[in-house]
Amino acid sequence: MEKTSEDIPVIIGFEGEMDSQRWMLDQPLYIGRDPDCDIIIPNRQVSRHHVKITPTVEGILLEDLNSKNGTHINGKQVTSPEILFDGDVIHIALAQKFVFMSADATLPLEGVETSFDELGEQKRLYLEKRSHRVWIRNKEIIPPLSASQFKLLEILYEKNGQLVPRDDIMSTVWGEADVTGVSEQALDALVRRLRDRLASLDMKHSYVVTIRGHGLRLDNPKD
Repeated sequence: MEKTSEDIPVIIGFEGEMDSQRWMLDQPLYIGRDPDCDIIIPNRQVSRHHVKITPTVEGILLEDLNSKNGTHINGKQVTSPEILFDGDVIHIALAQKFVFMSADATLPLEGVETSFDELGEQKRLYLEKRSHRVWIRNKEIIPPLSASQFKLLEILYEKNGQLVPRDDIMSTVWGEADVTGVSEQALDALVRRLRDRLASLDMKHSYVVTIRGHGLRLDNPKD
């Protein structure tokens, strides 16, 4: 069966000139400064042929091509070929970042239902459960939210506008078995990190609202 675009892993640029651009990984892909590379980064920190990314039977393999200034995955320098995992952040010589998204997480925005309220008005924030992706005003949050950030946003999203008690949130994010050792401060820190990620795309609106002494609710207005 022929693969469709949503069956193919991708890398997406962020925090650089290639912000939000994406490349499918259905064949070997070279990144570097040389004009014959598939992704050209015109920065002197980047080697002419810096990185090769190859689809294999084991997965998507990243190989640093003995670059001068190195390649990092999730902050760790690549010293030998490595298989990429969903959400991995690739940093090319401190010049450009990419995030890797597996085939299960490449569902395009136009291929899913967007978020509408009971009056049929489109909401500003949209969350797609299957791919663990989030958009604000049709712009995707890149890199993706962490697993705990996504769980927190998901429970609020499902009850948009309703109060969600802190105990319910903590049980959902950390699990019933593990929540006993989790402090209130841990939840507060998680909320701050989620707010920061949402604010990176929309600084004018506070989506996560604290109801002091009770819990949280999501304020997801119409767009």
